Amino acid sequence: QVQLVESGGGSVQAGGSLRLACAGSSKMYTTYCMGWFRQGSGKEREGVAAFGRDGSITYADSVKGRFTTSKDSDKNTLYLQMNSLKPEDTAMYYCAADRFRGCGALRDNFYYYWGQGTQVTVSS
Repeated sequence: QVQLVESGGGSVQAGGSLRLACAGSSKMYTTYCMGWFRQGSGKEREGVAAFGRDGSITYADSVKGRFTTSKDSDKNTLYLQMNSLKPEDTAMYYCAADRFRGCGALRDNFYYYWGQGTQVTVSS
């Protein structure tokens, strides 16, 4: 059973930083397609960052230059470092995984496994 557990969310002021983590239950970080998504209140879920099979990373335009994702396969953990946070970054953040699809894709329908989410709130 694949399980994903996000942590690291919280409340920060604009310009601050947070680092999210996504811990997995199996050795999925070397074989699964993985990504980060977020959903603000009253908004549709949107892709934030996604790993390609060749190790490349695709970022949403709205976070380029501010967010960085990485993974530690030995620890089965995915990270999202978020700097220069803005109020519009306020959302529930999720990590997602899929065994066959999703690599490099920022579309949520490409991912089968989802964590429970961690809330990020940025105040102005």
